[in-house]
Amino acid sequence: MRVSVLTNKIITIIAAILFFSGAWLWMDYQCAANTPVVIDDPVTVEIEKGDSFSRITDKLIAKDLAIRPFWFKVLALHDHAFKKIKTGEYELSTGLTMPGILALFVLGKTKQYSITFPEGWSFQQILRKLGTNPNLRHTLKDVDGYALMAALDANAGHPEGEFFPDTYFFEKHTTDIALLKRAHAKMQAVIQQEWLKKDDNLPFKTPYEALILASIVEKETAAKAERAMIAGVFIRRLKQDMPLQTDPTVIYGLGEGYLGDITSKDLMTATPYNTYLFKGLPPTPIAMPGHDAIAAVLHPDQGDNLYFVSRGDGTHVFSATLEDHNAAVDNYQRKKK
Repeated sequence: MRVSVLTNKIITIIAAILFFSGAWLWMDYQCAANTPVVIDDPVTVEIEKGDSFSRITDKLIAKDLAIRPFWFKVLALHDHAFKKIKTGEYELSTGLTMPGILALFVLGKTKQYSITFPEGWSFQQILRKLGTNPNLRHTLKDVDGYALMAALDANAGHPEGEFFPDTYFFEKHTTDIALLKRAHAKMQAVIQQEWLKKDDNLPFKTPYEALILASIVEKETAAKAERAMIAGVFIRRLKQDMPLQTDPTVIYGLGEGYLGDITSKDLMTATPYNTYLFKGLPPTPIAMPGHDAIAAVLHPDQGDNLYFVSRGDGTHVFSATLEDHNAAVDNYQRKKK
């Protein structure tokens, strides 16, 4: 009887110890799982190819995060999360818990950077923008434009105007050429989509010709309300076999020879882009046109204007006759009444 009573007491004590130990472990687990480990500012951490789970844990601890390594590993063993972690750079927001961090790693919700190509930019401006971005992997140093277009499997040999102006989001270490591939694909999608809806009786045989004129419209005005009107002027000139006589093409053809003010000598300099000397469209676009400029040349104004002149405030005066145009030039350019 005494042995039996003693045994029961021991069993009871052990059971109590196990119960309280289990309860304590459960409470500690709940505390570890639900307590934010990113306390102050957001933290950026990069998981590289080949990083072990221990290495990942060490990186988090090195960022002064309140990681509990034992419970972090227990959490990672659940559903084999540690085998599903994806490489990349992650931004851990304030208040994130250990399960939240693991979920982020498993879903691969990496930190996103952005780069913007404004409407009207040239290909060289795009290259300079890409080249100065510290989060891209640079592969385009001294790139030849034609070789680049071949690498993109593009139909056009010349890169100008072939990339859609927009803001693009990307992960760290994305290559510059991968971004250009996306921008080129988007430009092709936009021009093809708009081409299917184009007005009848336009002087374009191909979407590329429309893209060329859209780039000129883009450079002529930033006023959205005027783009269809300017497109209408150029389209009527093309139909009537008149030269386009647009300064932006002349400037593009001059390249580094353009010094900031277009001169009479510039207008007489024979380049393939001099639309004062040569009729029709120039051989390539001169910049990146946006969606509005593309839509404008495919749905132009149906008036009878053949001329326009800048007011000097970003807008233009349109005229149907040369006499009215000369009067507008006198008023706004020569400052004569």
